[in-house]
Amino acid sequence: QVHLAESGGGSVQAGGSVRLSCTASGFTLSPRCMSWWRQAPGKEREWVATFDSDDGDIDYASPVRRRATLSRDKDILTLQVVSLRPEDTARYYCAARDGFCSWSDAQYPWWGQGTQVTVSS
Repeated sequence: QVHLAESGGGSVQAGGSVRLSCTASGFTLSPRCMSWWRQAPGKEREWVATFDSDDGDIDYASPVRRRATLSRDKDILTLQVVSLRPEDTARYYCAARDGFCSWSDAQYPWWGQGTQVTVSS
C-alpha cells in the first residue's frame, strides 16, 4: 500500500528554521515527482517545492525560493526552510506522482497526512 509520511513540523519562532521529511513507501517504483505543498487556515493549498527524479530538476515557489532547500534521497524528500516568517505557518503536505512535476495539486494521486508548522512572531 502506497504511503507518504511527513515528519519534522513544530512550533518555531520567526527567523528560525524547520526541516521537514517525507518518506515514501509501498511504491513498486519510486515516484518520479515528489513535492511539498502547504495550506494555511482559510487559504487554498499551494505548492512549495518539487523534485523531479528524472532530471534532478528542483523548483521552488516564489514565497520560499531564496529560503528553502529541497533534497531527495531515493524515497525520502527533505525540505529545509530558513528565516521563517509567520506567514509560513501552515500544514505542510508531501505529494507524489509518477509523471513530471506539476503545479496543480489535482495532478497528484498520492498525499501524506501533513505536518503542522507554526511560526510565531
